[in-house]
Formats: sequence, structure tokens, C-alpha cells
Amino acid sequence: MLTNIKLRGYTTFRELDLELTPINVLIGANGAGKSNLIALFTMLNQMMNESLQLYVARAGGADRILHYGSKTTERMELELWFTDDQQSVANGYRCEFVPVRGELWLAHESTYFHDFQYSQPLQRSESNKLHSESLLPQWAVSDGGVDRFVYRDMNSWRRYHFHDTGPTARVKQPCSLRDRHFLHADAANLAAFLFQLAEHHPAEYRAIIETIRLAAPFFGDFVLRPQPRNSDLITLEWRERGSDFIFGPDALSDGTLRFICLATLFLQPSRYLPATIVIDEPELGLHPYAITLLAELVRKVAAKRQVILATQSVALVNQFAPEEVLVVDRREGISTVRRLDSATLEHWLADYALGELWEKNVLGGRPQP
Repeated sequence: MLTNIKLRGYTTFRELDLELTPINVLIGANGAGKSNLIALFTMLNQMMNESLQLYVARAGGADRILHYGSKTTERMELELWFTDDQQSVANGYRCEFVPVRGELWLAHESTYFHDFQYSQPLQRSESNKLHSESLLPQWAVSDGGVDRFVYRDMNSWRRYHFHDTGPTARVKQPCSLRDRHFLHADAANLAAFLFQLAEHHPAEYRAIIETIRLAAPFFGDFVLRPQPRNSDLITLEWRERGSDFIFGPDALSDGTLRFICLATLFLQPSRYLPATIVIDEPELGLHPYAITLLAELVRKVAAKRQVILATQSVALVNQFAPEEVLVVDRREGISTVRRLDSATLEHWLADYALGELWEKNVLGGRPQP
């Protein structure tokens, strides 16, 4: 599990030292920095695919990633620490980025191992040579220990967002039946992935169906079949309970389709789950009861994996404990993050739910004058 992130010089974060737990719910005003923190996971995942420069170009160049640009920030520093379930050993990763002709290159990379028998961690791999793409994927090939574990976790990260449910949304289009080994970040291959689960993981597939029915009682089952004219393609089709009529994805409401994506994400077999599930505003368009179900899914999967979730929903925040909530504020252009604690809020929580306290601006994370 990712237990600590240290940052210097990243977007709106001048400096950050953040401890993470199994459930991490980010709240804050628009523009506070939640999306910037979530985007960091996408950037690091792209690094593991040797696509850092592509990510930087799409983000608008190095000045958009460095804290107030290269004139203010000469380099960006990052440090990550991962621990096992017993927190008896830790693996670390450090890197430094510098701007090079509008790109963001790595000036340093290193990995570490710490078994806590020593006061300092032991370095595993290191490079101080300027390079445009991460060396960690290469290190992971030749090292069966620290490098491979760190690479495996970072390579699994995806920023899930199921916002697009319009007529041209990718989740509603035919997808390749062969594209079914993991759920895409926008659920574009949902039909193929469900086909895989129905065929090879029936218990998890049934759990997904039963959970969908809790939010949408009319739902019967999916009709997962290759297209008759092109057996390589599959479309998301389904039936209502007690009916043989087959509907397409356009017959699902936006909220129902998003909940189907969420149920599939959180209830898929453990072997397919990323080490850290990063998801942005999953509550969009959900019925209040579906939001309660979403919180239950988050809590269930957090027994196996870590969840980092950004939300604007008071109803969703109500479902979590203070220690699971991180408040992101931005003052004078600088973002900060702090974790809530029950002791500080004890007298408030006797009369109000956590989300209500956020709404009343007791917690912070609201627009600042």
C-alpha cells in the first residue's frame, strides 16, 4: 500500500508531506487542488509506460506541471513509500524533474528498501543522469525485488472517471472482445470485461449483478455476446427482469450506467484490481441510495486495496469517518492537505454528520474569499 507522498514544486503544491490510509476521501472547493493531486497518479502511471513526455505535452508543457512555472520552480521533487500489509518492510521511490525545452526530464531516480531494523533505508538502484523517461521499468526487468514491486504498483494505477455517458461515450460503443484483461479508466471496454468475468469469474460476476439490482431493481442481467456480423466486437446489452427483450446501453439512465461501471470496478476479482484505486467524483448522477451503496463498495474493497477518491458530495462524505477524509484548501495560490480527526470534531459530531459540517464550513474545504 502507498503510505506516504512527499512533493515539492508540483502544480499548486509548493510542498506536501501526506500520509495515506486504506480509504482517502479528498474534499475541497473547486480549484483547491484535488484534481492536481489525482492527476499525479496518472502522470506516474504514464511514466511507467515510458510516456512521460506525451503526458507533459498533453498537459501543456513543463510550466503547467511545475509550481507556478519554471521561473518560480527550478525542479520538482517526489518521494513515495510503500509498505506491506503488516507494515514490517517498506519500499521507496524518489525522483527529481527539471524542465528541458518545455519538456520535463528526470535528473535523478532511485529506489530504496527499509526493513526498519536500521535507522536509514538501503538504496537499491540509482541514476543521476539526465533522462527523458523513467528508468524504473528497465530496473524492474532485471530486479525481482524492490524495483519490480514499486514498478508493479505504479504501473497498475489508473484514474477512473465514468463521467461521459452521452450518446458518443466510449462505454456505449462496440469494443473488441479481446480487450478484456483489465477495466479501462473510462470503462470503454466494459462489455468485454464483463464477458471475461461471466466466463471465468462467475462468483464475482453474480455479485456485480446483485449489487446493480440494489440500485436498479428492474435490471435483470447482461446479454454478453459477440456481434453477429463481427465476432471480434461486443456491445453492452442487457435485459429487464421478467423480460426477454434486449436493450442497448442507450436505454440505461446516466446514473444507472455509471453505477454499473462502479460496481464492476469495485467488485472485480482481486487479481485485476490496481494496488491503489484512484477515482474522481464517482457520485456524479447517482441516486442518494446509490451513493450509500457506493460507500459500502469503497469500504469493502479497502480491505484488499487502497482507495483515493475525490468528491463534491455531502451525502458521500456523510458515509465516512473523519480519519478517512482529507481536506484540500488553497490560500494565496498554494494548496495544502490535512486529515481530519474525530477528537477535534467530537462535540460537533454529536449533533451533525460529517458532510453537514463540511457544508457549514466547519471543516474547511470551501471557497475562500
